[in-house]
Amino acid sequence: MTTYDDRASLTDLTATADRVRRSVEGVIEGKPEVVRLSLTVLLAEGHLLIEDVPGVGKTMLAKALARSVDCSVRRIQFTPDLLPSDITGVSIYDQQQRDFEFKPGAIFAQIVIGDEINRASPKTQSALLESMEERQVTIDGSSYELPSPFMVVATQNPVEMEGTYPLPEAQRDRFMARVSIGYPSADAELRMLDVHGGVSPLDDLQPVAHAHDIVKLIDAVRGVHVAEAVRRYAVELVAATRSHPDLRLGASPRATLHLLRAAKATAALSGRDYALPDDVQSLAVQVLAHRLLPTAQAQLNRRTAEQVVLEILQRTPVPTADGKEIPLVTGRPSQALYGPSPGARRL
Repeated sequence: MTTYDDRASLTDLTATADRVRRSVEGVIEGKPEVVRLSLTVLLAEGHLLIEDVPGVGKTMLAKALARSVDCSVRRIQFTPDLLPSDITGVSIYDQQQRDFEFKPGAIFAQIVIGDEINRASPKTQSALLESMEERQVTIDGSSYELPSPFMVVATQNPVEMEGTYPLPEAQRDRFMARVSIGYPSADAELRMLDVHGGVSPLDDLQPVAHAHDIVKLIDAVRGVHVAEAVRRYAVELVAATRSHPDLRLGASPRATLHLLRAAKATAALSGRDYALPDDVQSLAVQVLAHRLLPTAQAQLNRRTAEQVVLEILQRTPVPTADGKEIPLVTGRPSQALYGPSPGARRL
């Protein structure tokens, strides 16, 4: 049993996360919400999918996050001729030892950057399924555990661009969140010219946290308290996607688990040891939208999955601990409603 009632320890861990965030924001200009989401996914033991047009800093964001943490990093450039064994590894016969020796692939790292993941064939994409979900690789009947922490940061260009393969539903469902960086503002682009015009900011980027610091942060996130009302709210949001008339595929139970983990990480980054309904609300679009498939009629009406999630958020009542509904726009609920009881002990 581990207690997380010591606010000072939570503050120290939050300070470590702030150092990582500031380090990444020094490279990615004008996108603090994107940087915060990437750190949230890391602390929630998830994987991040960055989807946008070329040249907006997708790979730069992944590299900056990886270099800000002192841990093993591998980058995989996905191409049509990439083989599954290039990712997972292969067993090679050693003539001297007269036995097969396993040669680990690029997936054996703590942070794996998959660049342009939708340029590889579906067969190669599927090589990531086991490692992303079970954090292990099985080769020739033997399983090999991946290091901790483990995170896949994948980038992809929009599917309508040439030479791309759309990610299958099972692959998208294993990514905790999807984010689109978007074009920077004019001021941010001017600052980018000053900072990036001479040398790459990645050249001077130094680690501001160690791998064991991230493990401690992950442990703190696991101990964040989630009240019954908040858990039920997350379940209701996900269940609403399965019966929505504009969707032919709703979110899976894995999506509910990812949404709850991400909400706990957001609470920890905010210095709280308990989650609020607006932690769930703030992440619903990023966690749920990429898992949903609109119907043909919805596509004809140009209804996106993001719009459907926003509609569900507006329609789903926000419960409180006493069973009443409250509008979150009037202010944050108090700790008395969603916080842990005094002296509570949690795993």
